[in-house]
Parts: sequence; structure tokens; C-alpha cells
Amino acid sequence: MGEFQINPAKGSAKVPQLWAVSVIVPVFNEEDGVAQTLDELQKVLAQMEYPYELVVVDDGSRDRTADILSARTDIQLLQHRRNRGYGAALKTGIAHAKYPLVAITDADGTYPNDRLSELIALAQEADMVVGARTGANVTYSKLRSIPKYFLGAFAQWIAQQPIPDINSGMRVFRTSAVKKFLGILPDTFSFTTTITLAMLTNNYVVHYHPIDYFHRKGRSKIKPIRDTLRFVQLILRTGVYFAPLRIFLPIAGFFFGAFGVSLAIDIFVLQDITDTTLLMFVTAIQITIFALLADMIDKRTTRF
Repeated sequence: MGEFQINPAKGSAKVPQLWAVSVIVPVFNEEDGVAQTLDELQKVLAQMEYPYELVVVDDGSRDRTADILSARTDIQLLQHRRNRGYGAALKTGIAHAKYPLVAITDADGTYPNDRLSELIALAQEADMVVGARTGANVTYSKLRSIPKYFLGAFAQWIAQQPIPDINSGMRVFRTSAVKKFLGILPDTFSFTTTITLAMLTNNYVVHYHPIDYFHRKGRSKIKPIRDTLRFVQLILRTGVYFAPLRIFLPIAGFFFGAFGVSLAIDIFVLQDITDTTLLMFVTAIQITIFALLADMIDKRTTRF
């Protein structure tokens, strides 16, 4: 048998329409708050004028979450037989989404799901709408905000544009756009960071809409040190993939600078060209050529 099984919702809409939306909720051990979150989402979605489906991906929960979800008839339930990660749950949901728009949110009560309809409406004029946690009521750990600040600054340098919130878990995007990147999107919490940089560096229209952010119900799944290191690795990898010149040219510039300093010492002090100077020069040239080749490959690869 496969890694997941499907439980279709009863009475779900069958004919996709232009702005119909698939709302995906990844769930892992959320017995304390998942029922309330899904009830809130159903109330919000029921007020919309276009078709929707509520897709819940149970990522191998080991508490009562699976029983709570299985008892519901108003969702399409996808179940991983083992825990595979936040990003993996989202990718499973996206792969099964049948509508032109995909919305994602969390099951822990941290996001204002009553604002979801606003993001969906804005998505009719953008490729991705991000609920940026910059509203008046944002409850966020000070410890987590420190690495988030530096990672955000680095991501903005790669994307060459402001990023108010790089890894918000409440957003809406075109299904056709996000499916093009499924092969490079990670199975971890870095999913949202990667899709943000992927969309921005490929010139998709991304809109940021301020929202609030609350204390979660239940225990957080994020491990600050481990996940921060993963974010750094992920941003570097994504930068190399989508904006290689932004990553490699500064490194080449460093070696060219070191070559210049070493050459000056050789000429005016040692009065001889040393192996160190030649090594710096060759290294700088090699990195520059590598950066140009990577950029050429990036430009020749069709992703749109």
C-alpha cells in the first residue's frame, strides 16, 4: 500500500471553476485544536461565493487527531502512514488539489482564519498572496525573531526586494504555479521559505497582506536551533538554484580582492610573484566562470 490514503468529503463540489479554492491544512498531533480550527474554516469558506474543498493532511499523528479527523464528513482527508514533515504534508495536499487556487493555513489556531477570504480575493490579481505577520496583534517568540531577522535580510538580498514575512504558513497561490516547483520544495518547515524565494526570483507577482498571529494551541513542533540551521542551508541552496550570481560573485570578489592585496605585497615587498598570489587569482577566475555558467543554465531552464 502507498504512503497515504484518501477519504473524500461527502457532497464536495465536482466541477472546478476559475477562482475556486482548495484549502489545505497540514496536521500532526493537533488533538487540542484541530476541530475548532476546521469549524472556523468551514464557517469562513461557507460565506464565499465560489466552490471550495477543505483538504486535511494528517501527517502520521500519534495522538487522537486521526480519530477526530476520520469522524468528520466535511473534509477530504489524506493520511500519511508515518510522519514525513510539514512540507511533505503540504505537497501531498497540493498534488491532490483540484481547484485553480490553493490556500494553506495551520491547524494550531495561530493564524486568523477569518481573514482567509481576504487573501483568496487578493489572489485573483496575484500569483501568491502571503499573510504577513505584521498586524497589530502579533505574538511571536523573541528568541525566534532573532534568526528570523537575519534570514529575512539575507533572503531579501537574494530576491532583491522586500520580504515582510518569509515563512508565513498562511498564504494563497495559483495551483499551476506552485506545482512547477514541487520537485525542489523540501519536506520540512522550510517549505514556505523556499516557495517564497522561488516565486520572487522567477518574477511571479507576490502580494503581502498584514495579519495577526496568536499563541498556538498545543506544543510547538519547531526546534529553533535545528530549524534555523536548516533555513540557512535552504536559503543558500535556493539562492544557488534561482540566483547564482548573487551567491557566487561576492565570493569571487573576495578572492579578487585577496589577489590584489597579495599581488601588491609581492611587487612592493617581496619583489616576486608567489604561489599564494597565483592561487588567489586562479580561484577567483574559476568561481567567476562557475557563477556565469550557473547563471546561463538558470536562464536557459524554462520554469514558467
